[in-house]
Amino acid sequence: MVRSQHPEELTIGKLAAAAHVGVETVRFYQRRGLLATPKRIDGIRRYGEADLSRLRFIRQAQTAGFTLEEIRQLLALDAGEDRAAAREMATRRLAELDARMEDLQRARASLQKLVSECAVGRTGPCPILKSFEA
Repeated sequence: MVRSQHPEELTIGKLAAAAHVGVETVRFYQRRGLLATPKRIDGIRRYGEADLSRLRFIRQAQTAGFTLEEIRQLLALDAGEDRAAAREMATRRLAELDARMEDLQRARASLQKLVSECAVGRTGPCPILKSFEA
């Protein structure tokens, strides 16, 4: 953020840059109702610190694997301080991530085995390519 610019005076470009996202990402969140579209002041929309905090919250929640609908629910919970509901959503997301990680570990082990079976110097069809045939 530019030092001379107050947080409540951010343009969409400066808001996006401060949150490390693109301008189109900001607009996307606005279309989805996750981020408010401020009124124009002198023809330019100005965003404040609350908008920046919300945008960062959305990005962090996405990084944690939450869907946009789940993020909408988390934002609503944030206002109501409903810890139990937030904890339950996070616990569910954690279980889903654990399951995905197990699937990825199995896929990795399988691919690792195929790579070793396709070692240099061996003859015949490549087991990697053979395994992907229908």
